[in-house]
Amino acid sequence: MTERVRVAVIGGGPAGLTAAAALAPSVAGDVLVLERETETGGIPRHSDHPGYGMRDLRRFMSGPEYARRLTRSAREAGALLETEAMVTGWAGPRTLEVTSPRGRRLVEADAVVLATGARERPRPARFIAGDRPDGVYTTGQLQNLVHLHHREVGRRAVIVGAELVSWSAVLTLHEAGCRTVLMTSEYDKPEAYTAFRVPGRLAFSVLVRARTRVVAIHGKGRVTSVDIENLDTGQRHRVPCDTVITTGDWIPDHELARSGGLDLDEGTRGPRVDTSLATSVPGVFAAGNLLHPVDTADVAALDGRHVAAAVLGHLAGEPAPGGGGVPLVAEAPLRWVAPQLVRPGGPPPSRGKLLLWSDAFRTLPRVTATQDGRVLGRTRLPWPAAPGRVFRVPFSLVAGADPAGGPVRLTLA
Repeated sequence: MTERVRVAVIGGGPAGLTAAAALAPSVAGDVLVLERETETGGIPRHSDHPGYGMRDLRRFMSGPEYARRLTRSAREAGALLETEAMVTGWAGPRTLEVTSPRGRRLVEADAVVLATGARERPRPARFIAGDRPDGVYTTGQLQNLVHLHHREVGRRAVIVGAELVSWSAVLTLHEAGCRTVLMTSEYDKPEAYTAFRVPGRLAFSVLVRARTRVVAIHGKGRVTSVDIENLDTGQRHRVPCDTVITTGDWIPDHELARSGGLDLDEGTRGPRVDTSLATSVPGVFAAGNLLHPVDTADVAALDGRHVAAAVLGHLAGEPAPGGGGVPLVAEAPLRWVAPQLVRPGGPPPSRGKLLLWSDAFRTLPRVTATQDGRVLGRTRLPWPAAPGRVFRVPFSLVAGADPAGGPVRLTLA
């Protein structure tokens, strides 16, 4: 059985729901959101703390409230929301193989929006040695256990990573009655903003150690301790604990994009897109943290709003922006830039910003864009660049690129 829809949105998180809400009133036909979980809303659904909705909704709300709000907006706009629906592959350029409790079927769409998000790397991907006891979770698993299933997780926790999401894990552990005794970071200083890090350390008495890593986990039935290594001296010591949380170190959920033959970016490992968020396959678009792992939920939602214009243009038969596009290349210590292509006649990116990720700390960073040895623009930012978080530069930095020229290179000083 093949079901025909006008637009298929894969992923019912902030990007997918916002895209559906923007598209449904303007599309003559069904806009179908396919979500593999039992409810839509994405990660915010089980992030039961405030801080959501500021950029897209101009409100300050909790994660679950934000997820409900976006779900309601998409449904009221006329989008069809199908949960427990896993897209397992492609049967054509825009034909999806879908498996759900209702059976298996094909969904053929005139346009597809990939909004599958990102995930944290679990313990195996970080090559942490030792035993394999219970009590080791990612932040997402922790929040799911605590906020959705109301389970206990332990009394003493060590957190691997010191990103913003790491402090979200601290909040969840505190709510579950578990004290965070140590937070580790392999960088010279913790990655999270000072505005979060300092109050967090004071409020929860969290010991944060830079230039350290967890090298082994011990315990038979349950975690009993971890070994911590100082990266500068090589010295190790053992920390008693019964819970380990691996946080951050994000990777996009790109398996569907890869199996669909989309060009992937080596830096983000998500689909390569132009400023309209069109991928290398005509009629297939992408949005959210699949493209820039990982940014805040409201920025992902604004991606969903931004991609709607390109989808509507495709459905109306408008020709895609001409040319192959000028590639944007991030030079070390920058790891990636998103989007990665500037096409002649294309729109500015969402919010008029390029997103960048740095593997090094820079106070008052200066970003320079050059093409074929010519400086296109420079900008100095009043906020730092740091590992573990996205920072933004104006699109005007590269807007003057020669469509017939070579790649535009972005450097950080």
